[in-house]
Amino acid sequence: MKIKITAAILVSMLFTISSCTDLDEQLYDRVEDGNFGNTPKEIDALVGGAYSSLRGFADGISNNYPTCEYVFFLNETVSDEAVIPTRGTNWYDGGQYQDAQKHTWKADNRMILSAWRYNYTGIAKINSIIYQIDKSSLTDNAKAPIYAELKALRAYYYYNLLDLFGNVPIVVDFAVTALPTNSTRKQVYDFVEKELTDAIPHLNGNVVYSKMTKNVAYALLARLYLNSKAFIGTERWQDCIDMCQKISGYTLAPDFFANFATQNEKSPEIIFAIPYDSKAGTVGNYMSSMSCHYLHKLTISPVGDYPWSANGMCAQPGVYSEFADTDKRKKCMVAGDQINLATGTVITMDNGEPLTYTEEVTSVADAKENEGVRLGKYEMKAGETWERDHDLVVIRYAEILMMQAECYVRLGSADLAKPFVQQVTARAGEEMPATIDLNFIDKELLKEFTFEGRRRTDNIRFGTFFLPWWEKGTTEAYKAIFPIPSTVLTTNKNLKQNPGYPLN
Repeated sequence: MKIKITAAILVSMLFTISSCTDLDEQLYDRVEDGNFGNTPKEIDALVGGAYSSLRGFADGISNNYPTCEYVFFLNETVSDEAVIPTRGTNWYDGGQYQDAQKHTWKADNRMILSAWRYNYTGIAKINSIIYQIDKSSLTDNAKAPIYAELKALRAYYYYNLLDLFGNVPIVVDFAVTALPTNSTRKQVYDFVEKELTDAIPHLNGNVVYSKMTKNVAYALLARLYLNSKAFIGTERWQDCIDMCQKISGYTLAPDFFANFATQNEKSPEIIFAIPYDSKAGTVGNYMSSMSCHYLHKLTISPVGDYPWSANGMCAQPGVYSEFADTDKRKKCMVAGDQINLATGTVITMDNGEPLTYTEEVTSVADAKENEGVRLGKYEMKAGETWERDHDLVVIRYAEILMMQAECYVRLGSADLAKPFVQQVTARAGEEMPATIDLNFIDKELLKEFTFEGRRRTDNIRFGTFFLPWWEKGTTEAYKAIFPIPSTVLTTNKNLKQNPGYPLN
């Protein structure tokens, strides 16, 4: 079988990856030329490989699972929502988490590197698959919906890069070997918009779980337009509403936590998710073990039949207090005394003190083992393995409702926002306020989407990202995007660092 190898572009984007773990075990720098991708089964295998890239990978350079302590935690720990404090000798890791909290990150921060590599690895995989489809014997009509699905998925990765880094290279041709240069943030924005709008006519119009459909593309365009002012300085609130109103076939799940259950694929609310199934060999879905205390397993199973936890991420002080006690969503966080199911008493930590999760955290540099309210949004149950089986929620219908509400408020039509907000607050068991303003919307977004990896983007859009908060002073405007990782600049001399950051 003839194999075409195009390595230069991958080296420039992924900077000497030693290996890439993927469920279908296809190499990212090799494609089968012409002899594969000609039957429906082969096409399904190729496109499936593109989706499997969403689960990320880990290697000797960085940890690039979307649910891990790097990719997922990056957006959380630079926001006003979460923190990974140093606890004794644990969770220091060169100060990268403290830098995230204080907004003093540098271009060599591994969290930033992981986010870059996660997205560009997914893009490289899709480019290689498109190359294979190009070389196949399929007709142009048969290729059109395949291209649309792949390019819409690639646009998702580029949306992430637009949000995180702004001025990134746009690479769409697997066969090109020249090292890429930066595109402007506006060029990346326009690219994402065009890729999605071009794909929509050819995408599936039905509700299809965990696939790129018209609904998912509309949702991504709505996100793009919602954040348009922050991204490129142009308001597109009405365009966001228009995209949201094209989405159909979804409703809020009556039970908020059905979205985060082990079998959350049954939720009528999830528009797009990354599927996991430990029995099928998926890896990287261990976020639920990154937050709770080492002994937390005794609160899940009387015999400790639950994976070890790493005692890491917790809510920033003040987040838990934003929830009224009547708010059903408050249970997305674990607070207070932690009871040993075998004894019925509060667990005792190794230092002899009770395991009681407190909202207060002494400092990001020196926190106690029990300090900080913990992540409890996804179901935790006895008998689970390290690799969880719940799917990672990327987009759900509540976001579509809240985007419309926010846009109507920003357009001066707060009354039109009420029907959308009311659906969300009613499920939470909360009353509608007399007045819906941006401050209310901001707080409602915090409560509805706690620990879902999106808070940084909201902070930037509302302007709070640049204001002082716990363990953080005023943030400079240029830090609305991250620096291009230093190893990327070293590998590709054609790239320029983002404005405001040191050149090396």
